[in-house]
Amino acid sequence: MRLDDGDLLIVATAHNPHSAIADYTKRWAIETLFGCFKSRGFCLESTHLQDPQRLSKLFALLTLALCWCFSSGLWQSLLKTLKPKKHGRLPKSIFRLGFDFLRDIIFDLHLNSLAFFNSIKFLSCT
Repeated sequence: MRLDDGDLLIVATAHNPHSAIADYTKRWAIETLFGCFKSRGFCLESTHLQDPQRLSKLFALLTLALCWCFSSGLWQSLLKTLKPKKHGRLPKSIFRLGFDFLRDIIFDLHLNSLAFFNSIKFLSCT
């Protein structure tokens, strides 16, 4: 496959070669999700939880937190546009932008109560 910049992307697989790129795309999305859960934000591994019921509840909570971070990151990216770096990628992911924003307002909640309540509006159906 030829990329937009003209370089070739070569994928070697022993499985169905016709779906290799689509399969890799799905896999990369899952890797990105677990990166947010583990090293890029929530530090899931530091909990050392092993009980399946507790892990299930933690994953449910982390999923809500991830959605909150992503929603807040989208909101922040609309307020202040991030300029791509020379390699074309943003300096921060949308998740990280929201995570940093929420962390900052929660640590100083007494100063940022309005920003906090604005950031949870995504939970409302109206």
